Amino acid sequence: MGWAPSGRTVPDLLWQREESSLRRTLLAPLLPFEALYRCGVFLHRGLFRSGLAERKRLQARVVSVGNLAVGGSGKTPVVAWLAKRLRARGHKAAVLSRGVGGRGGADVHVVSDGERVLLGPGTVGDEPVWLARRLSGIPVLAGHNRLALGLRALAVFGSEVLILDDGFHHHRLERDVDLVCLDARLGLGNGHVLPRGPLRESGRALRRADAIVLTRVSEPSEDAPGLPGQLPAGVPCFRLGIDPVGLRVPGTPGLRPVEDLQGAEVGLLTAIARPDRMLRDLERLGARVVKRRCFRDHHRYRPREIRRLDRSIPWVTTAKDAVKIPDAWLDDLRLWVLEEELRADDGDELVDWLLERLESVRLRG
Repeated sequence: MGWAPSGRTVPDLLWQREESSLRRTLLAPLLPFEALYRCGVFLHRGLFRSGLAERKRLQARVVSVGNLAVGGSGKTPVVAWLAKRLRARGHKAAVLSRGVGGRGGADVHVVSDGERVLLGPGTVGDEPVWLARRLSGIPVLAGHNRLALGLRALAVFGSEVLILDDGFHHHRLERDVDLVCLDARLGLGNGHVLPRGPLRESGRALRRADAIVLTRVSEPSEDAPGLPGQLPAGVPCFRLGIDPVGLRVPGTPGLRPVEDLQGAEVGLLTAIARPDRMLRDLERLGARVVKRRCFRDHHRYRPREIRRLDRSIPWVTTAKDAVKIPDAWLDDLRLWVLEEELRADDGDELVDWLLERLESVRLRG
């Protein structure tokens, strides 16, 4: 397992690039802890770079999709999109997820065999189940031991390409391509690492990336407003959008149009790293958020938390949250799931570039 935190919710103020002198003074007590965190990251990565900790290579191409900031980069939708595109190009892919928020203690959990979803969020957390429900024909495995996951994917499913969800800070397993996702609007926030800022490593770590994927780009030709001058020269950069496509009501077919949010008074129910982003998305769609119930990232909902919600208004949640809320808990609660879809502005270029890189990899005998 890499030196990477999970289950955090970073305050919105740490994502703001410009800081007043007052804010810098107030946050100054966090600087020693930031230094300690940087030291831990440096030592952890140094163990593998020096050879003191062994890195393993599997008989498959390995693609890591990670991020530099804590949560909110859109990496998991990118993993799902990339797995589908590789399968469409004739490659046998499997997704290896770290899994956060579950209770399962085994090294290897087969969440989906590509045909059936075999485990729930109580065992492996929300993200692996979200992936499993969206990836037909693509196995999804979860656990902290990525090497064990990869070996199982090779032995059971004959996978040729392994996609690591959240793999940039996992150093035990060798990979052939490192993709790093960045939210185009947020960029690197205030530029500090935890707990003084939202980063797992400093922006210099982007130099280790083979390519950068900018997510949540509003327009195909849009520059990244949150990243002026912060991207390393010579590293390929691809743009992907993530757009709302409709509202799903549990237990009913089809999607309601997002226009139903126009002028509607709703509650916000979520347990993601960036609840403020979800709030702004709803406001951009015309909703009036009159109540909020926001939990720590990857929080496991309990029936009583759902029962206590105000029944007089509809509550909007994310697709990742929805996998942890069984229909049986809802009773008369109106729950709307905001479904999003990845818009592949530079999609063909990214897949072509990736396959060219993978085809140049020689597997060891």
